[in-house]
Amino acid sequence: QVQLVESGGGLVQPGGSRRLSCAASGIAFSAYVMGWYRQAPGRQRELVATITGTGDTNYADSVKGRFTISRDNSKNVVYLQMISLKPEDTAVYYCNAVLLRATLWGQGTQVTVSS
Repeated sequence: QVQLVESGGGLVQPGGSRRLSCAASGIAFSAYVMGWYRQAPGRQRELVATITGTGDTNYADSVKGRFTISRDNSKNVVYLQMISLKPEDTAVYYCNAVLLRATLWGQGTQVTVSS
């Protein structure tokens, strides 16, 4: 079964840290560009970070220096390590996998940054 399953969301205080995970199944994981996107209430879904199969990364300006995307091709998992979280990072975070014209999405995991 082809699917992406995110985990790790929750409530975190401003300045805190959180690590999200996305487990992929049913795909040739290492061939896919993996990414994290987020969508806050009333806003469009936006790119957070992407990582190629060989580890090249790309980040949105708003998260550079605070978020780190990584992947473990042996476990078919992509991670998003988030530090120095801000209230404006509150959103549903979605895992994404892209290969040529194929695009997959996870169901999303909520991250709420609040005191």
